[in-house]
Amino acid sequence: MKTTFAAVAALLATLSAAQAESWTAYRIAESGTSVDIPVSLFTELAGKPDGFGQQFRTSDGRADLTVQAVSNSQGLSPAAFLATKSAPSGIIYKRVAPNFFVVSSIKRDKIWYDRCNFSRGYVHCVLINYPAAEKRQWDRVVTRISHSLSGG
Repeated sequence: MKTTFAAVAALLATLSAAQAESWTAYRIAESGTSVDIPVSLFTELAGKPDGFGQQFRTSDGRADLTVQAVSNSQGLSPAAFLATKSAPSGIIYKRVAPNFFVVSSIKRDKIWYDRCNFSRGYVHCVLINYPAAEKRQWDRVVTRISHSLSGG
């Protein structure tokens, strides 16, 4: 009984942590990047990435989100751009298409998920890190963020 109660309490805490009740469109004016972000989850500003954009984190620091646009003046394809990055070993998921790429893996008990879309002169990216133990609870959030990413 004690174990069951603890498991239920932990599950409820996890579920409430990964539910996004309030969303807003975040835009980067310089690049035309737009993405839906759950402002009820990512409540704190956490700095600026390279290029244009903003980093956000949850109030408890368990998860973070970076929305970023960088110049692609060389006109690199998603595959070529990804090859220039120092991707960690052990990538679990990788999809490279003509106009985007997605890579994901686990590092230090956190899932990291990166999606970058390519358009005229810019690479538009979302980078999300969240607890691996909460994967199921974060799946819908990550999917909505990923699918809403667009660029000018």
